[in-house]
Amino acid sequence: MSTALQPVHNLVPGANLEAYVQTVSSIPVLSAEEERELADRLFYHEDLDAARQLVMSHLRFVVHIARSYSGYGLAQADLVQEGNVGLMKAVKRFNPEMGVRLVSFAVHWIRAEIHEFILRNWRIVKVATTKAQRKLFFNLRSAKKKLAWLNHDEVNAVAEDLGVAAHEVREMESRLYGQDLGFDAGADDDDDATYAPVHYLEDKRYDPATLLESADWSDNSVGHLQQGLASLDERSRDILYQRWLAEEKATLHELAAKYQVSAERIRQLEKNAMNKLKKNLEAEVAA
Repeated sequence: MSTALQPVHNLVPGANLEAYVQTVSSIPVLSAEEERELADRLFYHEDLDAARQLVMSHLRFVVHIARSYSGYGLAQADLVQEGNVGLMKAVKRFNPEMGVRLVSFAVHWIRAEIHEFILRNWRIVKVATTKAQRKLFFNLRSAKKKLAWLNHDEVNAVAEDLGVAAHEVREMESRLYGQDLGFDAGADDDDDATYAPVHYLEDKRYDPATLLESADWSDNSVGHLQQGLASLDERSRDILYQRWLAEEKATLHELAAKYQVSAERIRQLEKNAMNKLKKNLEAEVAA
C-alpha cells in the first residue's frame, strides 16, 4: 500500500489549517494487514518510506487529539504540529510484535508532546512541574462543572478522584485562573485604573536607610576580616591572601616553591588558617 504524496503546502498546519485538515483526512486509513506490513519493514529493515506512510496515514488522528486541547488559548496549528512530533516519535519506537495497533500506541506520545507545548507556552511562569501538578493541570479543567470556584465538597471529590491532596487542588485552581501581569503599565493605560506592580511595589535599593545599613554592614565586615587576618602569623596570612584575596591567585605548587615545602603542607596550612580565621570572626561578632 502506498500513500500518495500530497502537496507540501497542504501538509504544513500553519500555512492553511483547513486545507491541511482536508488533506490529511483524504489520506486512506491503513488496514491492520497493511499497517503490520509497513511496521515490519520499518522495524526490521529501517525502511524510511514505510515510516513515512505510517506517519501520513495517522495524521488525521493527531488533528482529532489536538482539537481536544482547544480550550487552552493556543493556536490549533501549533498543537497539531507538536502532536505530529509525538506521532513521529511513536512510529520510530513502534514494535509490531506488541500486538496493538499503532494508533493505540501513539496516543501517549502525541498527548505527551502537546502537554509539554501547553505547559511551556500557556503562561510565562510555568504552572506545573511535578507529576501531580501536571495531572491536576490537565484534569482539573474537565473536572470543573461550572466557572465558579470549587466548594469544599467539590475540592475533596476532585482530590479523591485524581489521587492528590485537597490543598494541591486549591493551588492549581488558583494557577489556572491567574494571569501573567506585566511589571509596567501599558502606554495607553489609565494610571489610576491599571493594576500593575510598578504602581505598588516599592524599590528600596535607593532608600537612604537601606543604603546606610548596607554600607555599615560592609564596613563592619571588612573591619572584622582585617582584625581576623591580623591575628594570624605572617605565613598563614600570606597564604590566605595569595589563595583568596589577590587579583591573580597563586596555586598550591607556587606557594610550595615559595616556602620550600610540599603542596600538601600548603593545603594544610591554608585549612588551619581558614579555621582559625573563622573562629576569630565568630568571636568578634559575638562580642
